[in-house]
Amino acid sequence: MNVQPQIPKADGSATDLVERGLRKAIIELELGPGSKLSEQEIANRLGVSRQPVREALIRLANSRLIEIRPNRGTVVVRISAKEMTEALFVRLSVELAVVERAVENFDPWQRKRIDALIGKQKEAANALDHAAFREHDEAFHIALAQGAGVGIAWIAIADMKSHMDRVCNLTLQTESDMLRRVKEHRAIMEAIDNGERKSARKAMTAHLESILDAMPALEASYPHLFG
Repeated sequence: MNVQPQIPKADGSATDLVERGLRKAIIELELGPGSKLSEQEIANRLGVSRQPVREALIRLANSRLIEIRPNRGTVVVRISAKEMTEALFVRLSVELAVVERAVENFDPWQRKRIDALIGKQKEAANALDHAAFREHDEAFHIALAQGAGVGIAWIAIADMKSHMDRVCNLTLQTESDMLRRVKEHRAIMEAIDNGERKSARKAMTAHLESILDAMPALEASYPHLFG
């Protein structure tokens, strides 16, 4: 079980560190659906007491990424098409509102930062650096919300997007997969730069709904991950 969080201890409480490490491992499928989680084993691996591990597991259960079954153990849940679709509905609603606000007014500093992030995404895609690509992908969406003056919007969807992230990781296997995402980000920003509200909405919708379009093929290819 690989649950080593690459986060400095000064960056949060022990519970925060454990939760981030486990959430990352679940999203990246290092801890696949059906994996059993032991409080004591996690505590030993991360060098913490069982209490923060227990609290972190409760948070992940509230996010519906794991199931705590009394007297039967704790397991990572299978990817649920229903959960993913619900998460997509909420995220799309929020991100469409963000791009509409972005078309009206966008912070110039964040706009320059987004150009840099897209450039780093492309570099990560060319290098097949999946971890860096996902990091820059999330940073793009955070910067988009911040640039539109509604940074809190990202906080509202950050938790539930984990269900989408597990599926998204399965769609980013090749360089062309990742470069397609880069192209979609550029299309979103081009519409925002041009003040085209309808085009911005269309570009964001296409960007997010492409994950849903991939679901049938993914379920067929990875039946053990879905349930």
